[in-house]
Amino acid sequence: MPTQPKKTKFRYNHSWKYEGLAKGNKEVSFGEFGLQAQEGAYISNKVIEAGRKVISPFVKKNGKIWIRIFPHLGKTMKPLEVRMGSGKGSVEKWVSVVKAGTVIFEIKGLTKIASYEVLKRASYKFPIKCKVIERVKNE
Repeated sequence: MPTQPKKTKFRYNHSWKYEGLAKGNKEVSFGEFGLQAQEGAYISNKVIEAGRKVISPFVKKNGKIWIRIFPHLGKTMKPLEVRMGSGKGSVEKWVSVVKAGTVIFEIKGLTKIASYEVLKRASYKFPIKCKVIERVKNE
């Protein structure tokens, strides 16, 4: 059975810019530790899933994971060896626009050392520089 296209309001999007700093989603809100992007890029749904697969075996049942980005933007591509014209190409992949300072993952329920280790391993899957941040305690 062929896969159905994702339900969106419009068939194609204009590209969004990933330069500059993030306006929101800059702090750890739900968990205790987070993985924060240090530069901007388009992050595909496959990369997000690869990072989630690295984290989930460590968290298991006693912890929790939050994925703070979602791939809303469809990137189009025309087939190879097709002449110019005849409209925009079809959607090939879905990406999330991540700006510098955006929190990508958050985790809770692990020790500090384990959290740093797990999020560091997840950062190796991303094509951008990332750092592990801790939730600011309000006392």
